[in-house]
Amino acid sequence: MKNLRLKAARAAKDLSQDELARRCGVSRQTMSAIEKGDYNPTINLCIAICRELDKTLDELFWPVE
Repeated sequence: MKNLRLKAARAAKDLSQDELARRCGVSRQTMSAIEKGDYNPTINLCIAICRELDKTLDELFWPVE
């Protein structure tokens, strides 16, 4: 399932996938795969992403019912 909340939060901070990935210590391809829903990041990577985007884990990664 695509992570549109992550993509929107990244865009709101005016960050490219490449820039966010660099800040989180992963490749742009990994960040792209996370947004596409093709890769489940580790909890540590989720936390790094949330810190960079000023979001909580719930806001970016908890399923919406």
